[in-house]
Amino acid sequence: MTLTETRRQAPPAVVATDLTKVYGHGGAQVHALRGVNVAFATGAFTAIMGPSGSGKSTLMHCLAGLDTATSGTVHIGDVELTGMTELTGLSDRRLTLLRRERIGFVFQAFNLLPTLTAEQNIRLPLEIAARQADQPLFDRVIETVGLKDRLAHRPSELSGGQQQRVAVARALISKPQVIFADEPTGNLDSRSGAEVLSFLRTSVRELGQTIVMVTHDPVAASYADRVVFLRDGELVTEIAAPTPQSVLDTLVKLEA
Repeated sequence: MTLTETRRQAPPAVVATDLTKVYGHGGAQVHALRGVNVAFATGAFTAIMGPSGSGKSTLMHCLAGLDTATSGTVHIGDVELTGMTELTGLSDRRLTLLRRERIGFVFQAFNLLPTLTAEQNIRLPLEIAARQADQPLFDRVIETVGLKDRLAHRPSELSGGQQQRVAVARALISKPQVIFADEPTGNLDSRSGAEVLSFLRTSVRELGQTIVMVTHDPVAASYADRVVFLRDGELVTEIAAPTPQSVLDTLVKLEA
């Protein structure tokens, strides 16, 4: 069975059911998410887009356990990440462990430790979890992101694109069930951004990684296999095999 066939038969990596998020109280309430139902396929690259204030970042934060939904559920694989009650939700400790073991993060700010080398930054999640590195995987990840000759350099000695590639490698190295990327090219020039997006796509196609990315950039979204669109806290449409133009056209319709 090929990797593609295995992915098709695998259950979704992430599922949100009737997800709502309300900020504030009374007349000051803001409904950031309004009953969102969405599943993210295993071994696929999905982008989340929408106009400003649509709820895309809130959705990702709830999916990743960085924020708590007001109601509804999120499953990472077969584990319920959060629920409406203490009974169904995870404790803080278990949630921390789940994020460490099953979830990887790539943010707009690279979040590298300046005193550590690139290699030390990449291995940091394994050190924290007291886990041994899978050396063949480490070597493959380093080759995939093109950092072999930069491992001994500290962040200050790397370009922005190289720093973000270190962050991507750090997310990949612990073999998470899903990687959440929040505007990963927001601080990069177009060339560096294209490199990072290519590495993300390669990690999906060659390493079988699952990636969910929030972006406002139609070009960045075109690297994904699928784009889901939010407006006013609701999932309104999606497109497969996106191009920059098809993404832009959809955004224009949503903002009309």
